[in-house]
This record gives sequence, structure tokens and C-alpha cells, in this order.
Amino acid sequence: MFQHNFATYGGKILTQVIMEIIYFPLWWYSVGFGRLFKSVVKFWRGQEQSLGFSVWAKNILVPMYGQYDWAGRIISFLIRLIQIIFRGLVLLVWLAVCLAALVVWLAFPLLLLLVIIFQISQ
Repeated sequence: MFQHNFATYGGKILTQVIMEIIYFPLWWYSVGFGRLFKSVVKFWRGQEQSLGFSVWAKNILVPMYGQYDWAGRIISFLIRLIQIIFRGLVLLVWLAVCLAALVVWLAFPLLLLLVIIFQISQ
């Protein structure tokens, strides 16, 4: 007698598909969001390192090129202040992009569900 046939495999496959559909929202908002959050934080830290924002901020009061006279100190401070402002603005833009990616991740299944319901209702 056959123990494995179309009906038993079909039942197992159908059960697996239903379980995957039920598990999808749980994964999306827990494990999936956690992975995305880690990758967004890693990306943002990489952008901060590539801009060198923390290096500029740490050395704002250190004179450039060893110019320890008053003119050298003032010019160094102003140049570094301008660099910190512009690099900080770029870093804020990247932060906004990262936060937008997180919001899109959270809203995507809900928007998809609304679009499906809208298409069915017409």
C-alpha cells in the first residue's frame, strides 16, 4: 500500500503554505525588521565614517598645520566649523533616508493589503 501519494504530499504542501502565510507578518515585523534595522545602522555608521564627522568634531579646537598663532587658530576653527556644519547636514540627510527606509518597511504590508482590498472591492 502506498504511504506517500498525491493526497498526503498535497496536504503537507498546503499546510506548509498556510503556515508560511500565517508566519509572514510575524517574521516581517520581528526578524525582518531587526535585520533591516541592523543593516540601516551599519550603513549610517559607514556614512559617518566616510564623512569623518566625528574626527572633525573631535579636532575642532586643534589648530591646522601646527599654526598656533591667533590667526591660525581662528582660521582653523572657522574652517572646521564650516566642515562640521556641512558634513552634519549631509549626515542628517542620510539619517532621513534611513528612517524613511524603516517606515517604508513597516508600512509596506499594510499598504499592500489596502491595495488588494481596494482592487477586490471594485
